[in-house]
This record gives sequence, C-alpha cells and structure tokens, in this order.
Amino acid sequence: MGFYEILSNMFSALADPMLLLYLAAGVFLGIYIGAIPGLSVTMAVSLLISFTYSWDVLPAMAAMVGVQIGGVYGGSRSAILLNIPGAPAAVATALDGYPLAQKGEAGKAIGVTVTQSVLGGVIGALVLAVGAPVIANFALSFAPRDYFLLALMGLMLVGSLGNESASRGIFAAALGLFVGFIGLDMVTGQQRFTFGNVYLMGGVNYVVVMIGLFGMSEALLQLRDLTTQPVKQDVGKIIPGWKSILKYIPLSLRTSLIGVIVGALPGTGGDIAALISYDHAKRTVKNPEVPFGQGAIEGLVAPESANNAAIGGAYIPMLTLGIPGDAVTAIVIGAMYIHGLKPGPMLMVESADVFWFLVGAVLFGNVFLLIFGFTGIKLFAKIVEVPKYILMPTIIILSVVGAYTINNSIMDIYWMMGFGILGYILKIYKVPVGPVILGVILSSLIEQNFRRGISTTGNNLFRFIEDLVSHPISLVLLVVILFMALSQSSLWKKIRKKKDVA
Repeated sequence: MGFYEILSNMFSALADPMLLLYLAAGVFLGIYIGAIPGLSVTMAVSLLISFTYSWDVLPAMAAMVGVQIGGVYGGSRSAILLNIPGAPAAVATALDGYPLAQKGEAGKAIGVTVTQSVLGGVIGALVLAVGAPVIANFALSFAPRDYFLLALMGLMLVGSLGNESASRGIFAAALGLFVGFIGLDMVTGQQRFTFGNVYLMGGVNYVVVMIGLFGMSEALLQLRDLTTQPVKQDVGKIIPGWKSILKYIPLSLRTSLIGVIVGALPGTGGDIAALISYDHAKRTVKNPEVPFGQGAIEGLVAPESANNAAIGGAYIPMLTLGIPGDAVTAIVIGAMYIHGLKPGPMLMVESADVFWFLVGAVLFGNVFLLIFGFTGIKLFAKIVEVPKYILMPTIIILSVVGAYTINNSIMDIYWMMGFGILGYILKIYKVPVGPVILGVILSSLIEQNFRRGISTTGNNLFRFIEDLVSHPISLVLLVVILFMALSQSSLWKKIRKKKDVA
C-alpha cells in the first residue's frame, strides 16, 4: 500500500461526514460516561456491541474508538471534583487534582487534563501509525517472568502514592494484595480467604474497592465538619496558555512514551501506565511549584498524558498480533470478529483500509476530545461549591449507585460501604489509600505471571530466579526494581538530604 493510499484511509473519517459524526458522538458520550463513578469505559464499549451489531464496520469502529478516548479522559473529572476516580486510569489524577479543587482551582486542573490527554492521545496515535510492527515485536518478546517483574515494579510505586512513611505505604499495598487474592485459586479452584462465604468466591471487584476507598471514605471524612464553607472555584480561565503547555512538554513527551510502551504490553493498560508515569514525574521533577500530593500540576500532566497515550499503545498488539492490550481492546477484538475482520498479522494485508482507518480514528478522536473536553466544565465545577450537607449525601448515593451498576449486585454495595469505612479509618491514621488500589489492581498480574513463569521451569524456584538474571529484559527490569527499592530506603533519603544541604 502506497503512502497516499495510507493517508487516504487514515483521513477517510474526515471525508465521510457520517463517520465523523459517529466518532464525535462516541467521544462526547464517553466523556460523560467516564465521569460517572461505576460506569466504566469497558462497560460502555461492551454495550455498544449490541447497538452496533447490524452496522457497517467503519461506523461501529468509529463509535467504539470515540467512547474509549472520551471515557479514559472523563474519569479525571470526578477524580478532581469529588476525589472519586471515574475510571481506574484516573486514580493517580486524584492525588493532585482533588487538592487543586480544594484550593478553588478545579477549572485550571480540568483544563490541564484536557490538553495533556489530547497531547498524549495524539502521540499514542502517531506511534501506532509509525512503529506498530516494531513495538508489537518488542511486546511479544516479554515472557511471563517479565510481566511478573513489571507488576513488582508497579508495587514499588507505593512511595509515590503514599505519604512520607514508607511502612504505611507498604502496609496499604499489602492490604490491597490481600483483597486482590480473595476468591478462587486460578489453577486449583481452591477457595482463598472466603471463610466459607459464597459471595466471596468470585473475588472483590476493584472498581467497588476504588469507589469505597475514595468516594465513600471522603464523604464520611467531610461529614465530620459540616460548618466548613465550600470553596469558590475559579473557572474564568480554563484553557491553559501556550507558555504553560510548552513548560511541561518535556515531561508530557516522556510520560506519553511510557504510556505507549506500557499500553502495548498485553494485560496492562492505562491505569498502570498512569501510575508508573506519576512515579516518574515525582522522581524526575526536582522543584515543582507545589509539592506532589498538594496540587502539583506535574501530578496531572504525567498520568493524563500517559493514560490516553496508552490507548494507541493498546491498539498496537491488538491490530498487529491479535492480542488485546487491555480490557477494552479485548472487547473491540470481539467486535471486529463479529464484523468479519481478523485482527492479527494479516490485517494489514487483508483489511489494510480498516487498519489505517482505526489509526486515523484514534488520531482524530483526540481532536474531538480537545473540542468537547472543555464543555460543561463551569457546570461541573459548581458541584464543588454545593454545601457539604447536600454534596456529601449525594456523593454517598452516587457511590451506592455506582457500586450497584457494576454487577447489579447488592453485595457490591455492602463491599463498597465496608471499604468506605476502612478508607475512613485509614485516612484518620494517615495511611494512604492509593497503594491499596494499586495492590488490588496488580494482584492478578503478579499471581498469573508468577505461576506461568515458574511453570515453564518445571516449578523449580531456583531455575526461575536463574531465568530472571540470565535474560536481558528480565535483568533490566530487575535492576530497575532494585534501584527503585533503594531510592525509597531511609538510608538513601538521608544521603540525599545531606547532599542537598551541602
């Protein structure tokens, strides 16, 4: 296929007004679906399959891509305004977005997330267009042991997600791992930590945990003092100036590339990409205007550019290898099969027009995100200005509804309330709740890939360890993990403090 033919297929969304409309409508709906806790992007895209079953392939794909792009960004709105991430990919955004809202700068925070999401999304689309086969081959070279090490590297982020106490962060992450391991053993089917309760056999949904720990716990915390007056939000200037955008370009580029690479690794996704990028920003930005966790703009730039860039990354193994990069692309693969397509190495040969159309849809979907991302901000910002005695009960109701809609289960409401109370207790004792979510999200990735990795060695632990130090990718990841562990140690922090004083 020639260069001009490739461009023609990429820009076909612009040539057909109806395809443009489907893509735009998908982005718009995705933004507001993603902003509602409990209504995940995965759920929205899966529901679209039933609506688009009888459609032609291009309109169906355009709508799904649009919803995914809008939904990943939309989760940041509730994260900033209510401290309830609308999607797992927005967990890191809440760490600095919510403190900004408490200072009356919700409009500024949302404006930054829009521009950074668009920038990350465009970079992800360009990498998808240029380097899909190369990155796909690199992702394919990852063995189960490498994914295990990648998950362990994710656990090292507790130092960035928590407070100054490393022990509290480790405790919170261990608690999250414990929750993630509840249910049936993936190999033997043995019950683990279920205590004979049939409702625990299916495990605890991490979205329920997230809503409880962030939403319900924050409402309970705020209800202790209803006399505090709501903060007036400054929404006079929402769109960041060029000077501000250019200032963070180096960080945006780095974290966007992290997002693409992590997104291209099957089974990861935007949530892990956002957390790793937040950690990267916290380690590399030497003198932020405001400390991380207290409203640092860099704390918004890093996760928001990464989680949208991860969309382009996730499409790389899906389109070139037929392997889903995350939960949403797994659904998109199913939709492609329904429409008679075969994602994989032959897609660029048999259906090259569809391949390049999808690349173009990811690119131009971010143009619509730039347009629609700035809509409704003033109205959304008014939420924070509602008096506490009205807002907090409303948040509790939204948390209940969000937990129920995940599986239409009353038990999920009970779990959400339980984790809300747990989060309330943790916050009182200054234990960070971010590492708990991190532990829950990474638990399955750690367990599955450890078991797969050790099974390839005949269940020989010593051979497994030998593989970790004898393969290049594994060795590099192992060195990174050791460096991260060392950088979080108290001895290293003392050395750095002495160096700064000198």
